[in-house]
Amino acid sequence: MHISPVLWQFLVKWLNASALFPREASTIAPYTDALYFFLLAITIVGVTLVGGLVIGFSVRYRKERNPVATHIEGSTLLEATWTIIPLALFLIVFVWGALLYFRIYTPPVNSMNVYIIGKQWMWKAEHPGGQHEINALHVPIGRPVQLTMISQDVFHSFSIPDYRVKREVIPGRYSTVWFEATDPGTYHLFCTQYCGTLHAGMIGQITALSPEDYEKWTRESVSGMSLAQNGERLFNSLGCNACHNGQAAARGPNLAGVYGSRVQQADGSQVLVNDAYLRDTILNPSQHVVAGYAPIMPTYQGQVSEDGLIDLVEYIKNLQTNYRNEQTLTTSQSNQAATAAPGTVKP
Repeated sequence: MHISPVLWQFLVKWLNASALFPREASTIAPYTDALYFFLLAITIVGVTLVGGLVIGFSVRYRKERNPVATHIEGSTLLEATWTIIPLALFLIVFVWGALLYFRIYTPPVNSMNVYIIGKQWMWKAEHPGGQHEINALHVPIGRPVQLTMISQDVFHSFSIPDYRVKREVIPGRYSTVWFEATDPGTYHLFCTQYCGTLHAGMIGQITALSPEDYEKWTRESVSGMSLAQNGERLFNSLGCNACHNGQAAARGPNLAGVYGSRVQQADGSQVLVNDAYLRDTILNPSQHVVAGYAPIMPTYQGQVSEDGLIDLVEYIKNLQTNYRNEQTLTTSQSNQAATAAPGTVKP
């Protein structure tokens, strides 16, 4: 269905001005709205047609005009028409919706990633550079932004109506969605899944900034180390570098450059190393034993928070060499040796 650009802009602006329709503030919004208006149009046409036929038949074949029931023979052409046309419309909507679905939930490879943690009753955003936000999210316009989301307690639903973004946030599992903001401004953020008594208060704001203003905000909003740096510190404090150090005699697989590759498992299968896989191997290591290694890794369930898991995942994603691990391990071993023999004097 083709709509004149002028008519389309008039329709959208009228709906926005009348508070009946959210603004179109992302690249995907016009495509989503086009499908919505198509569904609305065929619904109106269908209701009008069926309603008109019901009223027309009620008047034409009322009892006063037909005191004796009239037998009407069926029409194969008519039956085929009212079967084929709705079927064609349903297929159009199905294919259109499927293409739109894959477009919405397949982020571009160059997307900027932001982690979202949902909890009763707030949203926490963690940027890879170390910026942290509560019930707020700053994003640049003109750049794809991928949200990697997880819930710390119950089911939530992350929704930005102006961006046509809505995604379930599930405990124990990452879910992703992406968008590209087109207009600077402030937009509403909602939880659209009833999650408890204060569900209505689980709201926030999305602030879309120009690339220059966003760079300024990131510089001024760093509250500490980056997620990868926090992950490195946690990785070493948990003693992970004792096994995952890339050495020939290491008891755990080499993690440098492993992200995005396929790893052979002990059961013969191959798995893609992504965020979900890394998180699950930390919590359920016995279910993800890499070929050639013994299942000796302990579980860290209950020992590492969701924030800590995100830090570890971000660290492993960016790990390209084991040099720092080897240096940290060597320093740790030297300190342990010195502690074990306090009376010795170095030559």
